[in-house]
Amino acid sequence: MKKKHAGFPIVGIGASAGGLAAFEAFFSGMPEGIDPDMAFVLVQHLAPDHKSILADLIRRYTRMHVFEVEDGMVVQPNCAYIIPPNRDMAFLNGTLQLMEPSAPRGQRLPIDFFLRSLAQDQRERAICIVLSGTGSDGTLGVRAIKGEGGMVMVQNPESTEYDGMPRSAIAKGLVDYELPPAEMPAQIIAYVAHAFGKPPRPATAPVSNAENALKKIFLLLRSQTGHDFSQYKPSSIQRRIERRMAVHQIDTMGGYVKYLQNTLPEVAALFQDLLIGVTKFFRDPEAFNVLEEQAIPKLFAGKSESATIRVWSPGCSTGEEA
Repeated sequence: MKKKHAGFPIVGIGASAGGLAAFEAFFSGMPEGIDPDMAFVLVQHLAPDHKSILADLIRRYTRMHVFEVEDGMVVQPNCAYIIPPNRDMAFLNGTLQLMEPSAPRGQRLPIDFFLRSLAQDQRERAICIVLSGTGSDGTLGVRAIKGEGGMVMVQNPESTEYDGMPRSAIAKGLVDYELPPAEMPAQIIAYVAHAFGKPPRPATAPVSNAENALKKIFLLLRSQTGHDFSQYKPSSIQRRIERRMAVHQIDTMGGYVKYLQNTLPEVAALFQDLLIGVTKFFRDPEAFNVLEEQAIPKLFAGKSESATIRVWSPGCSTGEEA
């Protein structure tokens, strides 16, 4: 069973060309006089021999502590951490681990590498931001963050110097907010307050109201998409719905039902969130045990060594199973 971190949200921010101006705008938009109670980890494409000026730049705009990352550094809230040149970086058990890059320069995807580790480690407390840059680094990381129930924000392409990375992420249909960088901090703080700031619902809350609201959500999904989610795993469905409610700062399931009724694009967005696949082939061990112990032996029973066995692999998720 995966360990669930009870701490604070971690915001992973990736940028490439045009990133300095975007980072500057982001931190200049941080509300003054309040601690955001989260950590910010910045991954920028840097030339191997190029000293980063990012730390000095950001210190001008924030009262948070700003660090260039050293291997094994423990991440604390209300701090910003910046990747050093010529290193890949991953998040593990609350620490930042630095590695020498294995891929040749030009083929490295350090933003994806970091965001995927952040998703696996922090799950729904992972937040990712893709800022200005060329290419598609960050898109696979966005998918991993959404697959674990985290939140995704990208710089709106009109405000970028280079729109390749944000447009690549947007094209996957997995983005919760498209904003200019200066507007992002306030939106993140509002999202976090809504997603993690409320105590759990009391056990005495009327179950029938919540169940009826859930049934209405299933009806709206079925009528617009043709898909029936009423038999899906309730805890997974509930988690994804609560995440969409946090995105829009809606407090009650009834309120979210009304929002869905009046906002057809939100039905499509919820549908997309519910369908995000987690591309880990052996993640249902019971099913594979049955396959190994019961189904496969029967395929070979009574067959000679020269007999042919045909296997059909249905195309699932992003196709790794074949």
